[in-house]
Amino acid sequence: MTETKEVNKDLVNSMFEAGAHFGYAKSKRHPSTAPYIFGLKNRVEIFDLEKVSVSLEKAEEFVKKLASEGKQILFVTSKREAISIIKDAAMSIDQPYVAGRFIGGTLTNFDQIQKRTSRLETLLEQKEKGLLGKYTKKERLLIDREIEKLQERFGGIVSMKRKPAALFVVDSNHEDIAVKEAINQNIPIISLSSSDCNISDIKYPITANDSSVASITYFSKKITEAYKAAAIKKA
Repeated sequence: MTETKEVNKDLVNSMFEAGAHFGYAKSKRHPSTAPYIFGLKNRVEIFDLEKVSVSLEKAEEFVKKLASEGKQILFVTSKREAISIIKDAAMSIDQPYVAGRFIGGTLTNFDQIQKRTSRLETLLEQKEKGLLGKYTKKERLLIDREIEKLQERFGGIVSMKRKPAALFVVDSNHEDIAVKEAINQNIPIISLSSSDCNISDIKYPITANDSSVASITYFSKKITEAYKAAAIKKA
């Protein structure tokens, strides 16, 4: 159920322009997204953007609260079309990100993950200070390979010294491991989720197109703009 409130028409129009209203075929719909469906067009379900606008504004208010408290949001996606968008979005507000495969245990086995990120920080610091010269050429090659592997897996979460206060995910079905771990750890989730997603346990679902570059870019920007606005106000 969504609360009755005055609809932001400009917000609705901007979502429409981003193609946020396109869902999937009715046969793919998860029952939890039914309240957000407006109708069908060419066999594709169309989201009720007035209801989505309310959900988006709730998510933005939550993000502003986190920013005002100096808390972190972990941005997560492994969808090909979203990887560069999510990485850039997270980096624009100095937040941690997983732009690629989510490593199981990132949240539920956080102590072990921290050991890996600490190892990466140590190696990078040693390399930057020229402290690897004491090793043989072969040893330095192995260290470089280790750095590359650690960067690929954990480079985006080096700044995450404690569990994040929330997750922002693109396609909660696709990121089921991250979603399950967050729920297990009572970490609220903000998700951009299309009509095929189960949003039952998502605290702040934004039911909209989670596949097009334009839509993913639009909502990622909305989240980062909300964070920036509150962070600047705090400063």
